[in-house]
Amino acid sequence: MANVTLKNIKKIYPNADTKKKKKKKEHTSDEPKANLQITDEGVVAVQEFSLDIADREFIVLVGPSGCGKSTTLRMIAGLEEITDGELYIGDRLVNDVAPKDRDIAMVFQNYALYPHMTVYENMAFSLKLKKVPKQEIDKKVREAAEILGITEYLDRKPKALSGGQRQRVAIGRAIVRNPQVLLMDEPLSNLDAKLRNQMRAEIIKLRSRINTTFVYVTHDQTEAMTLGDRIVIMRDGFIQQIGTPQEVFNHPKNLFVAGFIGTPQMNFFPDAKLTVKDGKYVVELLGKSIVLPEDKQAALRARKQPEGTVTVGVRPVHLSLHQEGFPATIDVSEMMGSEMHLHMTVSGHDVIAVIPTAGLSLDDVRAGGTAHFTFDPELMHLFDPKTEENLFPVENSKAKV
Repeated sequence: MANVTLKNIKKIYPNADTKKKKKKKEHTSDEPKANLQITDEGVVAVQEFSLDIADREFIVLVGPSGCGKSTTLRMIAGLEEITDGELYIGDRLVNDVAPKDRDIAMVFQNYALYPHMTVYENMAFSLKLKKVPKQEIDKKVREAAEILGITEYLDRKPKALSGGQRQRVAIGRAIVRNPQVLLMDEPLSNLDAKLRNQMRAEIIKLRSRINTTFVYVTHDQTEAMTLGDRIVIMRDGFIQQIGTPQEVFNHPKNLFVAGFIGTPQMNFFPDAKLTVKDGKYVVELLGKSIVLPEDKQAALRARKQPEGTVTVGVRPVHLSLHQEGFPATIDVSEMMGSEMHLHMTVSGHDVIAVIPTAGLSLDDVRAGGTAHFTFDPELMHLFDPKTEENLFPVENSKAKV
């Protein structure tokens, strides 16, 4: 329906005592405080956010609480003023356009249904305000109800519905308007785990049946990985990385992305050493020397990487048990059905390994015992301990999902 373009969008919440601060310190520099950037103007919630969202693309903004993702969504909706930058929906600059005139619809976390109206009336309400003919309203409401599987609930009021059913109604109320952009602000966070899984599948089906652009906000990286065409990972108001789910999983740009994306999170070894022996880069880790594969050698040579301390990252799913591997003490064994999560300690480091249970002897992985783990050097990530950037460019990483 429409592409969305954000150009250097910035959001600052003014401090109540901004004027006092300006009088006291005319030349005060920006100062970080509690992970927020505090300036003379106020608290910076979103900093220089630039993103091109293609028509009918499903974009997910993901990050921890307070990172600015919901604020960004609300600026797209027009519910928050934009401090600086430009926002386009289609070819129209909408910075000063009222929310009702932006041709967008929003699904909120708490459903926001009218309790005194039936499901049908809730879904039809916005169309009635626009004075759409009754016959057309009825057609659109019933089509949306059919898509979402809530036709049998049209005469009920919200209090008679479950959480999942209410969320379907909220989505239905949004899609009957046939908006150019559908905004969703953590719509599944109030549902239990089973319902969240079901609703994720429903949203995936929904996007194939309606022609609109989706912008979805969540703090749940599983939702982000399963729903998004691309993921925008945010932290403290800044974009950390933009990419497909596979790209951000395989090629995390920095330590934050590597630790945030993936469940369980990536294992980190911050005291590894990168050395050069016989013209080859070697990683000294937990008493073993690991010669890096040729593609990683080429990447490090290209950037003229000096010897020194590096942080090694390896995903739990890329660890395997091997008698000649690193010895570790098993602290906890979690049986997850088709796989076992082993929480281990090795040289003071906490390590998690995800091991398939097929052919695995449970006696070998009991808590208090010893396990030996290893990994393919191709699947290893190296991070600069100062900049926290990944030392391997995307094209040189061979990590697999």
